[in-house]
Amino acid sequence: MTKTLEFADLLRLIDERSTAFRAAVAAAPSLDAQVPTCPEWTLFDLVQHLGTVHRRWAAIVAAGPADSRATPAASEVPREREALLAWSAESTRQLLGALREFGPDRGCWTWWADSQSPQTSGAVARHQVQEATVHTYDAQITVGDPQPLPEEAAVDGVEEFVFTCNATTSAWPHDPATVDYHATEGRSWRLELSAAGARATPIPASAPIPADTAYASARATAGELVLFLYGRTYVEPLKCEGEQRLFDQLIAWDPSA
Repeated sequence: MTKTLEFADLLRLIDERSTAFRAAVAAAPSLDAQVPTCPEWTLFDLVQHLGTVHRRWAAIVAAGPADSRATPAASEVPREREALLAWSAESTRQLLGALREFGPDRGCWTWWADSQSPQTSGAVARHQVQEATVHTYDAQITVGDPQPLPEEAAVDGVEEFVFTCNATTSAWPHDPATVDYHATEGRSWRLELSAAGARATPIPASAPIPADTAYASARATAGELVLFLYGRTYVEPLKCEGEQRLFDQLIAWDPSA
């Protein structure tokens, strides 16, 4: 596996993206605004979601190795904007506090047990960078001011997604296939899909196409790839080659089903 961001950088990015998230919320005309990229949610719902996620993972990291998910203490979510933003900031402080206290190597429960990412607080921090980054984009687009994803978060985010969210030991329910993602920043990753599951690897951009498998590739900035992988955009911003149906199959696939 290629070198990932340092733990200190992950904590810095969680803090920076969460701060940018709250800045977007503070600029919104109303907390009742619908979030275009999460149409079932209002902006209030989005703040509640991210804050709850931060508090939940703080509790999980603090609990250490476990067979089930720890549950944080109940917290009332205020409806008034200033109080809501303070609650959100406290949620982020709890997450960062737990991560700083226990460091990157502490074992803990995660939902990605059969992925290629470890069940550690360091992997939690890496995933929470993406949680905060993508939801900041959600908040920004809600107020009409979407910003490009920060490059360091986005480049790491493509690899984090394929190693954590795509990689699995559950059988791929279609013919064997290979999907490549190429970031214009110079990094590429390959996802190999078969009856043995899904396996992700970083690859040279010029890697040969595997024989006897269905194949598709997508090329874009890392930020555009992250937004595609998290369902914020479809294929329009991407330069795609090969069998585009593979992207539809990946989007529809639920390995836990």
